[in-house]
Amino acid sequence: MDNPLLAQDPLPDFPHITAADVEPGISALLGSARAEIETIAACESPSFATVVEPLEALHHRVARAWSPVSHLNAVLNSDALRTAYNACLPLLSAYQTDLAQNEPLYRAYRNILEHEGGALDPVRHRVVQHALQEFTLAGVGLPRAAKEHFKKVMLELTQLQSKFEENVLDATNAWSHHLTDPAQIRGLNEVIVEQARRRAHEQRLDGWLLTLEQPTYVAVMTDAQSAELRRTFYTAWSTRASDQGPHAGRWDNAPVIEQILARRHEAAQILGFANFADYALAKRMARTRSEVMGFLEELARAARPAAESEFAELQAFAGQRLDAWDVAYYAERLQKQHHAIAQEELRPYFPLPKVLAGLFEVAERLFGVSIREHSGAPVWHPDVRYFEIHSAAKPIGSFYLDAYARSHKRSGAWMDECVGRKHLTSGDALPVAYLVLNILPPGEDRPALLTHDDVLTLFHEFGHGLHHLLTRVDFPSLAGINGVAWDAVELPSQFMENYAWHPEVLGRISGHYRTGAPLPADIQQRLRATRSFHAGLQMVRQLEFALFDFRLHAEYDPAQGARLFDFLAEVRRQVSVIPVPQWNRFPMSFGHIFAGGYAAGYYSYKWAEVLAADAFSAFEEHGAFDRATAQRYLDVILSQGGSCDPLAAFTAFRGRPPQVHALLRQHGIASPEPVT
Repeated sequence: MDNPLLAQDPLPDFPHITAADVEPGISALLGSARAEIETIAACESPSFATVVEPLEALHHRVARAWSPVSHLNAVLNSDALRTAYNACLPLLSAYQTDLAQNEPLYRAYRNILEHEGGALDPVRHRVVQHALQEFTLAGVGLPRAAKEHFKKVMLELTQLQSKFEENVLDATNAWSHHLTDPAQIRGLNEVIVEQARRRAHEQRLDGWLLTLEQPTYVAVMTDAQSAELRRTFYTAWSTRASDQGPHAGRWDNAPVIEQILARRHEAAQILGFANFADYALAKRMARTRSEVMGFLEELARAARPAAESEFAELQAFAGQRLDAWDVAYYAERLQKQHHAIAQEELRPYFPLPKVLAGLFEVAERLFGVSIREHSGAPVWHPDVRYFEIHSAAKPIGSFYLDAYARSHKRSGAWMDECVGRKHLTSGDALPVAYLVLNILPPGEDRPALLTHDDVLTLFHEFGHGLHHLLTRVDFPSLAGINGVAWDAVELPSQFMENYAWHPEVLGRISGHYRTGAPLPADIQQRLRATRSFHAGLQMVRQLEFALFDFRLHAEYDPAQGARLFDFLAEVRRQVSVIPVPQWNRFPMSFGHIFAGGYAAGYYSYKWAEVLAADAFSAFEEHGAFDRATAQRYLDVILSQGGSCDPLAAFTAFRGRPPQVHALLRQHGIASPEPVT
């Protein structure tokens, strides 16, 4: 079948993938995969070589074909592609559930563990154990009717989560704001203003046309002098896909969320769990609800007093009661007063080419790799760039960088797997990653310019990328980020953020785009001092999201429904200090938990931030670029993927379990005595 999705080239053939290829290609692949599974399951003498390796290869082949489809749906969304993508979701959901509920395969894996377990090396042993857990959590031991019920629920969940994301994207793309009064855009950076002027001109309008792309929203909230404009943008952003705001009811995610939560709870109970939170914790570092809640409440006790003090100072500085759309604006002014620095003033010093060069140098110094851009790779958009990573002069992986915001591209930033690593008797594949940002594009006479917040985001996603690319695990199910406990998966990304603050690195990643001069030493010092600015407010905001998410899933009651805003109000009374308008509908666009992988797991950001701060403290003790420490981090954590227990790996690296006080110290928040 001549279909670009089914080619086995090292990279997907993006220029030739069309929406028309998707359903036929995926259908054909899944059909052949089912036939292969039947043959494997019928093996009379199951062994690691005859069952596990062929299934690992099959897993890799299916993931390799679906990855570009899922990716294009996120970064180059169109009606035709969306239709094709959604047509394949039930096929994939049924295939994955049937595979995980396959009793002959389950018995084969158990047989392998029983008869070969003692002879398997630790990685192969964990591959088998991980698969057995996946079988169990898919209901392999359920009666036939319960299996079919679970399969139906999982299919509905897949479709609902896709619908949630589509609603957010459509609501974001549908909104724009036309301005003709120059006073309304006062304070916005020239890049945003020029972009808005060009967009208005293209629409044959006078003045400026602002859209709801993330860089524009952030710029307006931070720098627009007009409170009216800030409120307009805040309203549009915080009511996306809801019953409120400029498109009230048009893409309302409230009924979608109700169904998502109901299906998750139903799936968990089919498998014998009390709720979805308990189901999710079956594969996490944290094992119990009380452990998660205790962790979040401990951070809240430390952070809330700091947040209250910070907000009181901010209102005193502003000389008025602050509404939600005023906070970022006055915070930026207060930060400038305290530290004589503002994010927009830093942009000229952080051109993307210079930041990338410095970032790659950090990776080279830490891990002995080299990173070089290569032209000619198949890409999905002219702005996309492609890089290869080498170790000891040998290629070990590659990644795409899609950096700029544009229409029909999902907001936010992320890393995802394009191709997973495999080293099997049937063949090898090097890992390939997608790194996606949404920063302002370059102008006619200048490169893309980043704020330091943008720099942090780039370092964060690159940390995820290194986790994927530097894996040494041969088996796709545990290579890179695969098989990693979700509350540990943010460790490598948040670890890398530390280097974006380091004085030696700031000098290497900065260079004025006109003169090449690095960020002056005094400005670097002031920038580093901002790391703890409003750390309490930032932490309680994340704790609000984490507690809301976890309680929503842990305390769900089918008789009462989602109770979204009841839970949100309770959580805000517990941890929040900034008043939020009654019409705010942030849950309706909370894609991390309703469309992504963070359901009952948003706490993972803070959990892994503790791990990252504690891990980086080892580098602070021995030197930020100490090769012995970096090699140990690479060997024990970064390269291991899901092949080992994350707590055991961290303890092996640090010599003890993780402690929360390193994170609090890093953010200048009063720390209790060290606790494990």
